[in-house]
Parts: sequence; C-alpha cells; structure tokens
Amino acid sequence: MNLTYKVNIWELKTLKPGKDGRKRPKPYGVRWITAGREHSEWYRTKTLADRRRNKLISATEAGEPFDVESGLPKSEAEKAAARSLLRLAQEFINHEWEGAAPNTRKRNVDTLAIPVAAFVSSAKGAPDIATLRRTLTGYLLVPPNARNRELTTEEEAAARWIEAASRPVRELDKIETASLLRTLGRNLNGKPAADWTVRTRRGTLHNLLSYAVDVGELGFNPVVGSRAALQRGNSEVDPRVVLNPAQARNCLAGVTYAGGRPGRFDYLYGFFASMYYAGLRPCEVNRVREEDCKLPDSGWGELLLEKSASRAPSRYVDSGQTWEARNLKRRAQGTVRPVPIPPHLVVILREHIERFGVTSDGRLFRGLKNGDPVGASVYCDVWRKARLVGLSPQQARSPLGEDPYDLRHAAVSTWLTAGVSPAEVAERAGHTVEVLLKVYAKVLDGQREPSNRKIEGLLNDDG
Repeated sequence: MNLTYKVNIWELKTLKPGKDGRKRPKPYGVRWITAGREHSEWYRTKTLADRRRNKLISATEAGEPFDVESGLPKSEAEKAAARSLLRLAQEFINHEWEGAAPNTRKRNVDTLAIPVAAFVSSAKGAPDIATLRRTLTGYLLVPPNARNRELTTEEEAAARWIEAASRPVRELDKIETASLLRTLGRNLNGKPAADWTVRTRRGTLHNLLSYAVDVGELGFNPVVGSRAALQRGNSEVDPRVVLNPAQARNCLAGVTYAGGRPGRFDYLYGFFASMYYAGLRPCEVNRVREEDCKLPDSGWGELLLEKSASRAPSRYVDSGQTWEARNLKRRAQGTVRPVPIPPHLVVILREHIERFGVTSDGRLFRGLKNGDPVGASVYCDVWRKARLVGLSPQQARSPLGEDPYDLRHAAVSTWLTAGVSPAEVAERAGHTVEVLLKVYAKVLDGQREPSNRKIEGLLNDDG
C-alpha cells in the first residue's frame, strides 16, 4: 500500500440537471486528491455528501495517511483490501452466473443474502431486515450488468451500511460458520424453513466457502464436518399424497368442471393429463411442442422431450424475459428424453391440438393473457379447484394429491406398482435409478408382500 499525507479535500460539487431538464440521480460529488491523484464519490443527497466529506476531513485531522491508489484513509483501505463476505458473495455469484439456469442464479442470490446480512461487525445503525434483504437480493448481489433498477433512498442507506459492516471472510471459523448455518434454517418471517430448503441453502453456502478456499481467503471449508442445522429430513414421497388411478382420473375430470362454469379450464386438461399419464414436470409440460409429439391414430404414442420452460424474475434471465427454454434436468445440451405415452394421453393431446391449436413456436400449452407458458400460480389455483370437485370432502381435507406435482408422483408410483423395472421408470421420469429408489422408497415398500410371494413361489417350485 502506497501511503501519503499529501491530501487535499475540495468543496462539494453539484451537477446541474441534464439538457433534457432531468435531475441527475447522484448530483452531489465529494472530490479530493492524494499525492496528485484525483478521486471522487457521488451521492443522491447533499447531506450524505457532506457526511462523507467530513469523514475524510476528520481522517486528515487525526493524522491518518491515505492510500494513493484508492484514495481511501488507511483504515478504510485496509478493510477494503480484505474480502468481506458481501464482496466474496458478489464475486462467487458473478463467477457462477454464466451458463447457470435462471432459478440457480436466483437460488444463489436469495440464499447468500441470509449469511451476508448476518455476518456483520455490529448491528448499530442496521436497517430493518426486510429492507436489507431486498437491497441484497434486488441489487447488491446481482451482477451489475443484470441489475434492472435503481436503489431507493432507503435501500441506498442499507447498501452503505452492509458494505461498511460486512465482516472479513478470514474471520469465519467453525463456530462462526455454525452460527451462519443456523440462520439458514429460518425464513424471513421467522418460521423454520423446510428440510429440503435448508439442505439446498447449506449446499450453496458450502459452495461459497469452497470458492473462498480457491481464492486464498480460507485455508479450509468450515462447513465440512459441521453438524449445525444438518437436517436429517428425507426427500421421500409421502405415500399419503399419491393418488390411485381412479382418484387421478376423477381429479382430471374435475378440471373441466372447476371454476363454477363447465369448460372454463379445459385448456389445462391436457396439461395435467401430461403430468399424470407421462409423469412430466410442470416445466416440461410447458415446453411440449407439436413437433415433439408422436400421436398415432391408435395405440401408444411418444413425447420426445428436449427442453423445459424455466421461469424466474427477468434479472436472472439472459434475454431479460421471464421465461427461458432450458436443458432438461440432469441432461446435456441437445439430449432428448423419449417418454412413451398411453393411448389415453394420445387421444387427449390430439383433441387438445384440434381444439386449442398451438403457439407460433409450436407449444401446446399457454396462458390465456399473453401466450406465455402457464404460470405456477395459475395451474396451482386450477388444480386446487379441480381437486375439490374430484375428491370426497374427507379426501380433500387430506394431503392426497394436494399439489399438482403429486400427479407426477402418482404416475411414477403407478408404473412401479405395475411392475415396470426401476431402470425403465427412471428413464421415463428423467431420474437416475439412485434418486428414484430414494425418493420413492416408501412407494416401493408397498411392493414387499407381492414380491415376497413371488420369491416364495419360485423357492417352492419343485420343477
């Protein structure tokens, strides 16, 4: 660090409005010179600019040298040179941004806002947590070229506070990390986060601190071996949510009667039918195009899946739109997943195309307003209504088929119950066999008695 006492701090400079008469967003400038090198910082209000100028003046009056390159007082320059957790998170998110799916980008930003907000030197002067979280997720942790808005005055103050208060990464030890892991276990409203959410957040923090090791800020990853907030919950499908074939058909029929007017939601009948009969994820259904469908006049058909439709806030999508076509989950670019579909679904999709047509890019399913893929809020609301029609009051009060995704669970469960090999089921569903056996372990448990009888029959076969 090249230090100097040759510091000259000028009066504030105020920029005039532009030629179009519009006021500049940060018109008040603090300007100073260190050993002949000019520096400046610009602020939204004169009060903030005066405050910064007075702070620089106080440093010179206290006899503190300034760093020539950055223009900062030595104490500030030293702090800036050490990576704070905020700065590390910004670098990590930038590093991971290129090529990442929009929802992966969003998950990194949303998750890392939690430990960044918690790992601070002091809570003095802290903004309220909602404002701070909004400032982090909507601006500071988003790469500069993806930011699509300016900060409000309140958020600008929050940004200055966290930039000053964020502690150096090198202060993260096992104890501090355990504390951060515990913060990942609660949502903004103070309620415990779901087990799956906690495991996902823990993985993101683990990746961040592995990056810290890679760039030389830490000697080891303190998340490794930590048992703090280590949830032992499982990701198995709860058998109580799995619809049997009759119940699934009743709920699908309920789609056509939901909403108080028969036929109001017919355009989503094929959407839900594809989840049940083909075991598709909602994002996969949203991307099914006419050219992806083999729909013969009779017998089984086939869907050739190559992409899914992923939705995220526009700042997380390269195109700036809210929807983006992505590779299938756990599939390489250009890989196609063929999914055989039974005659029931062949007929449903043929009728859907004949009645509703397709979009300009060939998609079968679209929202009513602008032709975009069907949003989760829409299909979840319709499914809630259809479920009330298709199930008895007692069943409707239970977890049975509570989420549209349970149609996919019902599909996989039906295939397994029918005796289809796990390898074939995994291929159709887009799982690995390992994940399939783990997620549907309790469903497979239901096959124990029939399997035992089959084995016993072979063992008792004298021939």
